[in-house]
Amino acid sequence: MASQLVRIESAPDLVDQVYRRLLDAISEGSLAPGQRITQEDIAEQLAVSRQPVLQALRLLKKDGFVQDAPGRGLQVAPLDEAWTLNVYQVRGALDALAARLAARSKFRLDPKLLERGRKAARGRDVQAMIDADLAFHQALYTASGNPLIEQSAHQHWRHLRRVMGAVLQQSRQREAVWNEHEAIARAIAAGDADKAAKLTLAHTDQAAGNLLRQLPAILNPPQAKTR
Repeated sequence: MASQLVRIESAPDLVDQVYRRLLDAISEGSLAPGQRITQEDIAEQLAVSRQPVLQALRLLKKDGFVQDAPGRGLQVAPLDEAWTLNVYQVRGALDALAARLAARSKFRLDPKLLERGRKAARGRDVQAMIDADLAFHQALYTASGNPLIEQSAHQHWRHLRRVMGAVLQQSRQREAVWNEHEAIARAIAAGDADKAAKLTLAHTDQAAGNLLRQLPAILNPPQAKTR
């Protein structure tokens, strides 16, 4: 396996740590779709025993991030365009509801979240971009005052993180995303629930549109030319 995973220290929640480390690698693209993975290799790279790796892989398989490989073993599951678009639709509805509810209390987003996002967008650390985006949306979920929104959204964000990682590696719209975030934050702070919800839905539609334009190239990368 060509990718390199950072070692983690032993702890009672090793299974969760291994799960998160592997999910990060899949989201970042260092574990690519179709890439074979083995318990032994992962355990060696993370400096843990095979047991937590086995349990983490079972959870990743259950959640749809890894699948049985041809013959034997496991591989990173391919990106599914139709499934991802379905997830974006659900996320759009949840985010719009969160923005609408947050606007009722004229919630003011911490400016540092926007600063963090813009800084990440100018860099090359894909995981930092994903984390900043997630932090923005989680702030809206919390501000909505409805814990069910965050609980429901969390289930879908695990899959969104993955496709976001693939798209962000090629996207030229990183700064534009944070302009949209800032506009949403201003509408919420102004207490304009309709505008906040409308901007949030447009933001999600734009993200889905970017996905549609870029995902085919990601799913079917051009073959290297041979002499």
